[in-house]
Amino acid sequence: MSTIAIANDWQQFNAISLDDLNHGSAMLTRLDNKYLVHQGVLHQALKQFSKYFDILEIDKNRLFTYESCYFDDENLRCYFDHHQGRRQRVKIRTRKYVESNLCFVEVKLKNSRGITIKKRLAYPLEQFGQLNAEALAYINEQHLELYGRDFSQGLTPTLHMRYERATLVAKQGGERITIDRQIRFNHHAQTYATNDSIAVIETKSANGNGIADRLLRTLHQHPSNKCSKYCIGMCITQQVKRYNNFMPTLRKLGALPNRVAHRSYTYAHSTPTKLFSLNDNNL
Repeated sequence: MSTIAIANDWQQFNAISLDDLNHGSAMLTRLDNKYLVHQGVLHQALKQFSKYFDILEIDKNRLFTYESCYFDDENLRCYFDHHQGRRQRVKIRTRKYVESNLCFVEVKLKNSRGITIKKRLAYPLEQFGQLNAEALAYINEQHLELYGRDFSQGLTPTLHMRYERATLVAKQGGERITIDRQIRFNHHAQTYATNDSIAVIETKSANGNGIADRLLRTLHQHPSNKCSKYCIGMCITQQVKRYNNFMPTLRKLGALPNRVAHRSYTYAHSTPTKLFSLNDNNL
């Protein structure tokens, strides 16, 4: 299916403004499910979604560019807490909303029930990719409030990421869907590109079984439980040697070594046709 066909799919939705979206539920506390879907399935899903969801539109744009810089400590505790499935875990990033020229410090935490809680602080655009004293104090405050202890890890930038996102909002209720494509991971001046025929659909609902989840099941799609873009990016950029628990997702994305007969990622820095694959020694 062509990129033009997918682009036309967004036009079947009614538009919702940012103000209207913000007046509704912000969905900062929610249960998330992530799905890896190919373009053909995405086309079918969008047709069904358009009956129940509107699409965020700003200045006649329906697709938006997100840039994120993730932070971790020298032991990569944020990564390994997620890899090991710890109930108490956190991810920290600065995020730039490119078209809107907005920037936030964002802290994602998991509570004891597995619910994702996202907190964010408006942040100077020019400080994207770094954490000042105010940001560090905010991170500690959120960690202390939920977990009852200070956040004592020293943080440094670990992974840069860029992708294109569409946001769908339920016509009734607070459910949301984000659809990410053209995902690029950057590390040490190298850019690793995901397969553009695969989209990451994330559903966000109060109980983890919303309208979108039910519609996706009718298309024989099931959640990919280990599908953190940060963690996948750490694997793909070869910053970690332990990623057993992310193997199913890496397999779906075609990022396993050649010996399992899957296609590799495209290495898209200066030679976009060169193939990049994870080394057997990293298993």
